Amino acid sequence: MAADKSDGSSDAGRDVDPVVDPTPIPGADAKGKPAQDAVLPGAGSKPAKAADAKAVTRINLALQGGGAHGAYTWGVLDRLLEEEDLEIAAMSGTSAGAMNAAALKAGWVKDGRQGARDALDDFWAQMGAVEDSNMLRWMTATFPGAMPWHVSRSMELSYAGTVSDMLSLMTTPYALGAFYRNPLRPIVEKFDFDSVCSSDGPDLFICATKVRDGKIRVFDNAEVTTDVLLASACLPTVFTAVEFYDERSGRKEAFWDGGYSGNPAIFPLFRSDLPNDVLIVSINPLERDELPMLPNEIHNRINEISFNSSLLRELRAIEYVQRLIDEGRVTSHEKKKVLIHMISDDEVMLDLSMVTKMFPNGFLLNSLKQAGRASAEKFLTDHKADLGQRSTLDMVEMFS
Repeated sequence: MAADKSDGSSDAGRDVDPVVDPTPIPGADAKGKPAQDAVLPGAGSKPAKAADAKAVTRINLALQGGGAHGAYTWGVLDRLLEEEDLEIAAMSGTSAGAMNAAALKAGWVKDGRQGARDALDDFWAQMGAVEDSNMLRWMTATFPGAMPWHVSRSMELSYAGTVSDMLSLMTTPYALGAFYRNPLRPIVEKFDFDSVCSSDGPDLFICATKVRDGKIRVFDNAEVTTDVLLASACLPTVFTAVEFYDERSGRKEAFWDGGYSGNPAIFPLFRSDLPNDVLIVSINPLERDELPMLPNEIHNRINEISFNSSLLRELRAIEYVQRLIDEGRVTSHEKKKVLIHMISDDEVMLDLSMVTKMFPNGFLLNSLKQAGRASAEKFLTDHKADLGQRSTLDMVEMFS
């Protein structure tokens, strides 16, 4: 998959059939961002002194959703933001990835890199990742060597986890009637949407799934609201559909989690003025060697497969176009050669489950943050020099 090089308007906000490979139409950036992948700090204002000049590499981020497991992405972003010579040009996010992207942008617009890190910390503190929480103190004191999988297994076997699984098969959130409240709404409403929707900072693309036709809807920049973020994270077995008037379709639409149609969508990042590098932060394991046999194991694997399917479909299309370019059958002037990278830690994620996605606690969230930081550190050590030069995700091997 790639973007045509001709001028036009971006289709990031259009509806795309999730079964059909979308071919985005790139457009000029109204903000006038430079098209090159490497620029000098302060370009466009005062010329940088030769001695102080340091090339900045621009990258795009694609942030997967996965409930509380999105704390792993929090750690990845926290580490990436420490790199002064990396600039985040655009972000596409779904569910927890959408929340991370919105928090990062809101903080970035207010106070640069440190503001972005502080905003992410604040968001996850509200989700339960408080350093001095009772859970964290109890776990570290009682089980000094405790690992996230201990929490995962305990939660799977807990009364709350068992009852939650049973209720999801027997009833729906609509049964609560007037008593229903989305627990994420008061947290999301605290975002500074003037900053989230600002033309400054990274471009923002948020993915949700239209219930009516199953197509992906990508909201960009000024379109992002509280309802849009809640729609992107709306698991229908847990939350009622998020409904609001959609200017694209000209009618009131109901939305479910974006993970069903794009987790996340990569095609909005093909816009011609954006850099070639797309760094995917993956939090849903692609492979599990062990055959799921227990009900919770089967349910968990179904969730992982369904939430990875749209991403794999886009990656397969990208790999095909890359092959056409390499073979000379398509020129890079016609299609954009996208450089794909991925940060993930399947070793950690394989020990977790769908239950830990739904019930955040301080110990788990902070453990995932540290795992994310460690993964980002390894990626930067191994592949930072490859950014702007080549893909580091072996898609040929992935689809062989």
